[in-house]
Amino acid sequence: MNNKELISALAAATGRKVGEAGRLLEYVTMLMGDHFTHGDSVQLAGLGTFEVRKKMERVIVNPGTGQRMLVPPKLVLGFKPHLAMKEQIK
Repeated sequence: MNNKELISALAAATGRKVGEAGRLLEYVTMLMGDHFTHGDSVQLAGLGTFEVRKKMERVIVNPGTGQRMLVPPKLVLGFKPHLAMKEQIK
């Protein structure tokens, strides 16, 4: 499902116009993004939890040259599905 299909499904399920559903989805993603920039997690009931995780620095090796490089630590967005969602997918 792509963004356009999601907006259409949201509009059909809520009885709103496609434009309103698009703005609603945009607002929700903006709110989630604001929380992620502050390092907070976002938990959606029945779906799962989105959380900001810190990846530690690590050493990688270029397979072509054998040169070792240090990759600095960085923040990544992770998702942990709700147990009911995991069971539904199985």
